Amino acid sequence: MKKQICILGSTGSIGTQALDVIRQHPDLYEAYALTANDSWEKLAEQARQFQPAAVVIANEAHYEDLKARLADTDVKVYAGHKALCEIVEAQPIDMVLAALVGFAGFEPTIRAIKARKKICLANKETLVVAGELILNLVQQYHVDLLPVDSEHSAIFQCLVGEEMNEVDKILLTCSGGPFRTFTHEQLKTVTAADALRHPTWKMGAKITIDSASLMNKGFEVMEAKWLFGVPADRIEVLIHPQSVVHSGVQYKDGAVKAQLGVPDMRLPIQYAFSFPKRLNLQGDRLDLFKVQKLEFFKPDMEKFPCLRLAYDAIHEGGNMPCILNAANEVANAAFRRGECSFLGMADVIEKTMQQATFDKTPDLDTYFKTDAEARKIATSLL
Repeated sequence: MKKQICILGSTGSIGTQALDVIRQHPDLYEAYALTANDSWEKLAEQARQFQPAAVVIANEAHYEDLKARLADTDVKVYAGHKALCEIVEAQPIDMVLAALVGFAGFEPTIRAIKARKKICLANKETLVVAGELILNLVQQYHVDLLPVDSEHSAIFQCLVGEEMNEVDKILLTCSGGPFRTFTHEQLKTVTAADALRHPTWKMGAKITIDSASLMNKGFEVMEAKWLFGVPADRIEVLIHPQSVVHSGVQYKDGAVKAQLGVPDMRLPIQYAFSFPKRLNLQGDRLDLFKVQKLEFFKPDMEKFPCLRLAYDAIHEGGNMPCILNAANEVANAAFRRGECSFLGMADVIEKTMQQATFDKTPDLDTYFKTDAEARKIATSLL
């Protein structure tokens, strides 16, 4: 039986690469449902190629256009946030690839967990915002949650077979982004176009900006904390410009296991789909003779304060990571529109963290209220 997959965010970077994995293994996987926010034309193209049972366009303004484009197919067309949350509950679905960007992926992922679907998690903000709540739900509904981020997949691969052994620390690698060698003065004048030129990875605009500010690495520290049960002070960030070592684990005997490979997101996507099996994947292979050198540096949290703010939010706990995430989404979008400077993003985030209502023991409703309040504050600060 082919595994039926729902891809939340099929038109984005992760979604399109996941469809390539499905294309390479048509005997094992089938796209049951595909979703997008605004890219209805690309979604229509994907629907024609992969013939899913259903597609969902979150922005209802595109519903009629999408429906007309697919009128001569058997693909069911739905629209809106409610449909996005409901599609993950469809009975035939075996696993949900959560690849939506930002807070938008939070509620659909919760609904998928409650529907007892296997979760392949690429939407790190879900764990950033409400890691404890999500992990409790995963245990309550006995659901498999597998990481898709390249770093967390690498850590997971290093932990397989080591269940009885104590972890000393997690080594979380980071390319350093396009501004790794810039001075503070140079960072004052960088533009979104500069930030979008990532040296090693091809990603969506929002995550590429987060990578440039190192906020993305802060999010990944939070994600690792919840996924692997290791406190933040034992998660060490290493700047690794070559992006060959995707992350590693140091055990109590001093031994370090690391996962290496070319920068190709299809590998962690496929591993999440196929675990515990490894399948053939067409693509480049790592050639260490060509790599020649592997470098590692400490991150500069003065030059990149977003990483420091992420650690602050982790240590504060409660709904503070939710506040951090909401403020970052607002500041990130403003920077891309040219309405905020690169360094100004951290200022907006820090002030929002100081002004938003803090709740040490938030429930699900609190997270939605916190997200709305933090966005309002961040927008006013801009």
